[in-house]
Amino acid sequence: MAVRRLGFWRRLAAGLVLPVLYAWTRRTWLALDNIPATGGVIIVANHASHFDPLVVAHYIYGAGRWPRFLGKASLWRLPVLGPFLRKVQQIPVERGSVEAVKSLDALVGALQEGGAVVIYPEGTTTREPGLWPMRGKTGAARLALVTGAPVIPLANWGAEQIFDPRTNRLRLRPRMPVTVISGKPVDLSPWAGATPTREVLEQMTDAIMLDVRDLLAELRGEEPPPLYDRPARRAQVAPHQDAE
Repeated sequence: MAVRRLGFWRRLAAGLVLPVLYAWTRRTWLALDNIPATGGVIIVANHASHFDPLVVAHYIYGAGRWPRFLGKASLWRLPVLGPFLRKVQQIPVERGSVEAVKSLDALVGALQEGGAVVIYPEGTTTREPGLWPMRGKTGAARLALVTGAPVIPLANWGAEQIFDPRTNRLRLRPRMPVTVISGKPVDLSPWAGATPTREVLEQMTDAIMLDVRDLLAELRGEEPPPLYDRPARRAQVAPHQDAE
């Protein structure tokens, strides 16, 4: 990413964060070319640690894109932090209110501007045993259905060694290994033009999360468990998707 195209505030943010990450992590970036160089894109990632947004952001930045994360809208109302978040083009999201419609409009606008929007479908760090992905919320699927933007699955591993949410232990050791991989766009063609019913959105979300899970299994070199225990889930997933 050309520094001159970032502008002052994004350049400042990168200048503050990147030196810390270079010292703190030893990075393995895989399949960077799966992140589209231009255009609106929805990037969905697993969430195993409170530290992994920094790792994911570094990876996306390394692919030449500026990551635009979602955050609680209340943060935008704080002095100093709120204006800074606006300057670096992060996206406020209202939850549990009629204002959520405005949040969807903001996401659609970011994609129409050609932004790389990062979504954690799990909504919080996973509670699944072994830090495998848990059931995803349907926001990414709804956004994909509304905009037609490609959905790129992404998996990261290693950030949980820096901060483990199960123990709240933070490790300050330098050069901790972290690995990130992205995949090809999730095949959502079976639902193109579909009405966004709950069933449709859950099917799309299953397809997205299965791709994320399988990328994580590739990073870990392990056989993945079932995504989660939803009765008759295999019957709900589109036929081309392998539910195991």
